[in-house]
Amino acid sequence: MVRAVRGAITAAKNNEQEIIDATKYLLSEMIKQNNLTEDDLISIIFTVTPDLDQAFPARAARECGFTQTPLMCSVEIPVPGSLPLCIRILIHCHTSLSKAEIRHLYLRDAVKLRPDLVKDVE
Repeated sequence: MVRAVRGAITAAKNNEQEIIDATKYLLSEMIKQNNLTEDDLISIIFTVTPDLDQAFPARAARECGFTQTPLMCSVEIPVPGSLPLCIRILIHCHTSLSKAEIRHLYLRDAVKLRPDLVKDVE
């Protein structure tokens, strides 16, 4: 089956290392919690809010070893009042998990985006 896995995390500040570290943490948790390998991945889309412009979050995936997966970065629509300093990830993958079994992760202040989906990260 082809599925999509969503996740979001906030960065502490607009800093290259913070963007990379937050992205690595979220991406690794999404992969782990959904029992994925790079062979399962079709593509990954990363978005950042306009206030995060010091690094491409896709670089974090490359540093984690995802060298065969197509990656794309984009900027979120700057809606007034939206959550600042936010990195979002959308993974398209092959998995035997049902939609109900997919673990979508919202970490740090990003829990505000989808409190209905928030589960403890183990």
